[in-house]
Amino acid sequence: MRTVLVVDDKEMMRDSVATTLQRAGFNVAVAPDGAAAVDAAARQRPDAVITDMRMPGMTGIELIERLREVDEELPIILMTAFGTIETAVKAMKLGAFDYLTKPFEGDELVISVKRAVEHRRLVQENALLKAEGRTGPTPSVPVRQGVDRLIGDSPEMARLREQIAIVAASQGTVLITGESGVGKEVVAKAVHENSPRALGPFLAINCAALSESLLESELFGHEKGSFTGAERLRKGRFELADRGTLLLDEVSEVKPQIQAKLLRVLQERAFERVGSSVTMGVDVRVIATSNRDLPGSCEKGDFRQDLYFRLNVLPIHIPPLRERAEDVPALASHFVREIAEREGRPPAAIDPGAADLLRSYRWPGNVRELQNICERAMVLSAVSRTPGVISRELLEPWLNGSPAMLTQVVEAKPSASVSVTPGKTLEEIEREAIVQTLVRFSGHRQKTAHALAIGVRTLGLKLKKWKQQGLVMETL
Repeated sequence: MRTVLVVDDKEMMRDSVATTLQRAGFNVAVAPDGAAAVDAAARQRPDAVITDMRMPGMTGIELIERLREVDEELPIILMTAFGTIETAVKAMKLGAFDYLTKPFEGDELVISVKRAVEHRRLVQENALLKAEGRTGPTPSVPVRQGVDRLIGDSPEMARLREQIAIVAASQGTVLITGESGVGKEVVAKAVHENSPRALGPFLAINCAALSESLLESELFGHEKGSFTGAERLRKGRFELADRGTLLLDEVSEVKPQIQAKLLRVLQERAFERVGSSVTMGVDVRVIATSNRDLPGSCEKGDFRQDLYFRLNVLPIHIPPLRERAEDVPALASHFVREIAEREGRPPAAIDPGAADLLRSYRWPGNVRELQNICERAMVLSAVSRTPGVISRELLEPWLNGSPAMLTQVVEAKPSASVSVTPGKTLEEIEREAIVQTLVRFSGHRQKTAHALAIGVRTLGLKLKKWKQQGLVMETL
């Protein structure tokens, strides 16, 4: 239900407007004056505000200015018995969404509020699309993609599905643990898409890929002018994910100062933007992931124990792929079909020998490594001795460590080197070195950056560019 805040110093008028909106299906909050309205707007995050023009202490015009400090996109409807053209023009210049002159009909009120709420929804969807780096309409129903990607019939996968069903029904914070590449984000999406928040936003942020100051701004937002380069107000992920789910990927990498702020959000459901003293309420379910030993990090003092307890309310552990080898052929077939559909060609067949080899491999990079292997196999199967078939012979050079068909990192240390295939560009050689180092370190970006003697941010920017160009997998 969308929430509307009604502000009027006269109790009878306030109750009349509130009752009309409640009958129309809105959730209604009320405030008797401007100061109470500013506090309510920050804590309750309404979808629209309807306020009287003349009130003691703070007029409707002054309230618009104050509310803009809390939420510059909040639609505000002014109502007054003293309507003039000059007042209406001033209100619209300040960003009022609409202007109602008393007395007005209930239908007129409801129509105006519905328009304001719909405008708010479209603005929020646009902000979410930008935050997710996507374009196009937001689906109005959950697509349940995360559930569809839980491939496998092993006992471990059956238990994982049961856990997801139980956890999804709750509103508690979830901590998903497991090695890099096991599919923690897929499980997080499955929890969201099977939860009561399924129609709300799902946003993710990689805590390991951002500096401390940038992560703080991304999480909590910032005010215009709060630091050099802050040219406009920016909403953070917590604000954008309101009434939905926020995934904190690799939460173990968060620095102590940000850990304290995360703890406060989890405890009080409130935060302040960087550079602001206004406390804002938020209704977000947090799902965190980690590939590290968080209890061990707590003992070392690297991670707050109280934050760990807040995150670990509903734990889910994903077993590594080597512990559910019977799922590998089904996963491989799924990835081959997915890649074939994306490339617009028939999927290659996986022969029995190749399936046996896939089952017997230890998969240090887990599902992510299997997905990358399947993509390479699909590309090379078209020009192999058995076109359209992924054979054991095709896979052995990669899974048995032979450099015959694969440019590999030969040492897992900063002085690592790669074999160079003549005729390739420097960018192609660089891309292969980075991708193979990521695979060797199971997708861990910090270890990869250290091995290649480059910055984590530089690594992230390169991967982002190559993903946009379709040159590397989205899962890297």
